[in-house]
Amino acid sequence: MELGSWSLIQAPSLLALIPLVIFIVIVFRGKSNTAGIVIGIAVGALMMGQNLKALASQFAGSLGSSTALIGAIIMTGAGLGVLMTEAKITHTLVYWIVKRIGVNTQTKAKIALIISSIFICGLLGTLGGGNAVIAPIIIPVMASLGITPSVVCTLFKVSGEVGLILGPLTGVTLITMEVTGLSYGQLMLGAALPFALFWLGGSWFAVKRTQRLTEGKEAYEITDDMKDLGSIVIEPKAKQATIAFLVSFILLVVYGVMTKQGTNYALIVMILLSAVVGIVSRMNIDHVIDSLVKGIASQANMFVIFVTIDVLLNLVTLGGGFEALSGLLGGISGDSPTAVMLIAAVVGGFGIEAAAVAEIKIIAEMFVETARAAGLPMSMFAISIIAATRLTGSIYPTSNMAGQLGIARCTNTRAVLEANWISAGTVLAFIVIWSFLGVMILA
Repeated sequence: MELGSWSLIQAPSLLALIPLVIFIVIVFRGKSNTAGIVIGIAVGALMMGQNLKALASQFAGSLGSSTALIGAIIMTGAGLGVLMTEAKITHTLVYWIVKRIGVNTQTKAKIALIISSIFICGLLGTLGGGNAVIAPIIIPVMASLGITPSVVCTLFKVSGEVGLILGPLTGVTLITMEVTGLSYGQLMLGAALPFALFWLGGSWFAVKRTQRLTEGKEAYEITDDMKDLGSIVIEPKAKQATIAFLVSFILLVVYGVMTKQGTNYALIVMILLSAVVGIVSRMNIDHVIDSLVKGIASQANMFVIFVTIDVLLNLVTLGGGFEALSGLLGGISGDSPTAVMLIAAVVGGFGIEAAAVAEIKIIAEMFVETARAAGLPMSMFAISIIAATRLTGSIYPTSNMAGQLGIARCTNTRAVLEANWISAGTVLAFIVIWSFLGVMILA
């Protein structure tokens, strides 16, 4: 893809960020995500000189992207959710989790979500795929306790990303160890664990605020019997179906971990679990398909968002918006270890939108030699790398954030952004303070 002959800018240019800014402004004015993205794309296409053929090619490419794949996973997961509800598996799981395990308060439910998301995403090495797998089990519990979709979305995103930086075999962990020369233990103790604790701490404060602001304004749809868990009667057929579902779920997750499956594996998990539910519940195959289609159709709007936001970000990249911002921020680090740490974190967190492994390589190429020359400890540089790859999706809407909005069945982008800004602000405060103290203690 190239800038058109009548492009209004020359790449790289900070002006290329205008379409993204327009999207964010429109969302904060209360308009829909789709409306903001479409207007951003229209402005971006005009600015970058893209004719209809080039724009069509962009949409075709987006349909084959990893973002669209995550959208397909989420839509299939929604279909699975319909099947689970019809088979009374959802009701049974909620009853067992709330009544037997004791996850009967909002605090306990949020902790359960955080632990589950960190564990599964860390094992599978994928944010979208990991949370999509656990969503059918977690969301009904959240719904029964009155936790809003915006809170669930924020916790899914932060917890899943924490899982990616803590997991021993995730791409983020392995490439960070490679470019810094740190062992897994050194990386965890010196960078990943402190980062994760501050991020989760900030997120916990943020979602308490979000719950307070969104309660009564948004909610998951739940059936009447789930509003009164004491009225739920677990029939033998539902119990058998639930046990079969859980056994299949665990086996598929274990297989995915052992064979190091990627994001696309989550789609097969959804399909196989749907088959298990249909067979064990003795549903007619046509009914199974109809239920899947019903759930898939409910997420059609979210799939449109996935496809269009990919196009929007590609237009910003085409105009060199992220590159220009990176260059602006990256040219002022000098030879101060504190400055190198701060600028490296900011360049990635605010200036680069790319796959995590690619982003880490970019940051390493830009700063690792400067960091060594300035005497910056590699554990501190690792914090910059983690911030560079993880904070991007918390500062402005990216494909990662869109994915979690879909998985959490949330449409309130504004509330999720505000919560992410608070949690990211906590991490940034930690980075600023440690960039001074750490140099004095470790250097």
